[in-house]
Amino acid sequence: MANKQVFPTKGNLIATKKSNALAHLGYELMDRKRNILIREMMGLLDDVKLLRDEITQTYAEAYRALQLANMSLGVISAMAEAVPIDTGLHVSYRSVMGVEIPKFSYDKQEIKPTYGLERANSKLDYAYTCFQRVKEMSVVLAEVENSVYRLANAIRKSQKRANALKNIVIPEFEHNIKFITDALEEKEREEFSRQKVIKRNKDSQMQMERK
Repeated sequence: MANKQVFPTKGNLIATKKSNALAHLGYELMDRKRNILIREMMGLLDDVKLLRDEITQTYAEAYRALQLANMSLGVISAMAEAVPIDTGLHVSYRSVMGVEIPKFSYDKQEIKPTYGLERANSKLDYAYTCFQRVKEMSVVLAEVENSVYRLANAIRKSQKRANALKNIVIPEFEHNIKFITDALEEKEREEFSRQKVIKRNKDSQMQMERK
């Protein structure tokens, strides 16, 4: 038991009370942090649902356009390889209660086909435009989903720490405070009784000496 490891002294009582106060403060801060992170995440979850619905439709339209382009031109993988690698994506971070939330910035490229126009047609151009839109939406969705993941992970950690403080650390401190307080009070009562006995004996001895 915890009280077997704590010596009932006034110094330990003061130190344990201070630790208990800090644990209560830590719990309040963890609970406040958790609530703020939850509000932040709930605001993003609505965006995730809307984005997923929209990007699903956009993907479906892009693949339909790609299928039509393949049907009209044959397999267009060679022309697709002519599309240059996009390097317009940049990542920065903002802090929410110590949680680093990513912020993606994307330099939209001018929709300008780089494949040979002599072998292309309007269906390929449309497919290219659709996938450009898919790419832009994927950047937005990646930012939001990554933010939700980081927030959810931080919320779980905050909840775990708050629970540990509330259910383990604080009860143990309060148990020790009660144990030390009771022990010191018992010691004071014993000392008071001892002093009364000493005084009574002295009084009896003085009375006997007077006789």
